[in-house]
Amino acid sequence: MSITRERFEQGMSYDAYKAQMTRNRDRLEANEATVVLSAADEAFFAELPQHIYVLVITEDWCGDAMNNIPVLVRLARAGGRLDLRFFLRDQNPDLMARYLKDGQHSSIPVFVFFDAAFRELGHWIERPAAISAQQGAALAELFATAPELQGVALGTSPADLPEAARQRVIQFFNEFRARTRVEADAAVARELREVLTQALAR
Repeated sequence: MSITRERFEQGMSYDAYKAQMTRNRDRLEANEATVVLSAADEAFFAELPQHIYVLVITEDWCGDAMNNIPVLVRLARAGGRLDLRFFLRDQNPDLMARYLKDGQHSSIPVFVFFDAAFRELGHWIERPAAISAQQGAALAELFATAPELQGVALGTSPADLPEAARQRVIQFFNEFRARTRVEADAAVARELREVLTQALAR
């Protein structure tokens, strides 16, 4: 079943989404305040030839959502051509089922773009491909070398790790984000531009 304007309008505004958050709001807003956009990215979104509706699937516990939603929000504010609505993943399984990463993973955030007739223009999931590759390689090295993670299978959820191992993984993600932040934010903007460029060229 296609997503209609009526279903889209059931989503939360960005302010309403932030108001209902129970964790990580400070992190989300800090990232939003410090996103640096290139002049080319701002110009692209300011000069979109039509109004575009963006359905966002998210949860406030998700690090990738806290990192990448601020880029989308800043792009929306830069041009005024994007209308955003936010849906919680765990309360909207039908939406999540439509946008599984690799057809099987409930990865978030998901950004889905629609034109005024609510024809889907494209979608974007989780994080930039280059950042995923860097993170995966660095995480594999961490699991192979960190004393706290010896004997723990790569890919184990942080929630299932012993406390010392969990804290080490959290430290890794915080350090990785700090090290790659500027590159990652630029990559998000670039990949979103690519999604829309391809769609609008059709």
